[in-house]
Amino acid sequence: MSDLKLDAEALYLELKKGVQRLLTADTALVGIWSGGAWLAERLAAELDVAAGTISSAMHRDDFGSRGLAKADHTKLPFDVNGRHIVLIDDVLYTGRTTRAVINELFDFGRPANVQLAVLVDRGGRELPIEPAFSAARVTLDRAQQLRLARGEDGRFSFEVK
Repeated sequence: MSDLKLDAEALYLELKKGVQRLLTADTALVGIWSGGAWLAERLAAELDVAAGTISSAMHRDDFGSRGLAKADHTKLPFDVNGRHIVLIDDVLYTGRTTRAVINELFDFGRPANVQLAVLVDRGGRELPIEPAFSAARVTLDRAQQLRLARGEDGRFSFEVK
């Protein structure tokens, strides 16, 4: 266990400010399943922008060991072609999930550009992927996991394992 204390709601407010700076007239938010999808849903409602969700399941490089998720969580209710996309994720670590969702996104069309905004960047990248915005940077032991949780009231918190 870790003594790390992160205020997910305070970080959400920072994420919201950062995402606002990335918005253009034709931006859509795409939340990475599942924590990023929760964030994108709330951001879209508060910022009045289009949003969808995307799953990395079909394009993961560890598909053989993880298997296929039971449900398809990719739902993009807008045309991706020519659109400015801001991918939203809760925790950025190795970059492998981001790579996988970019591949998934391009299965739906060719966006004008893709930027990444994350609640927490924990470093440890294995791929050359960097967020356009991160609300916080933390360092955790490689064996630890940081997960976003969402309460019944819609408020966010973190679980460190």
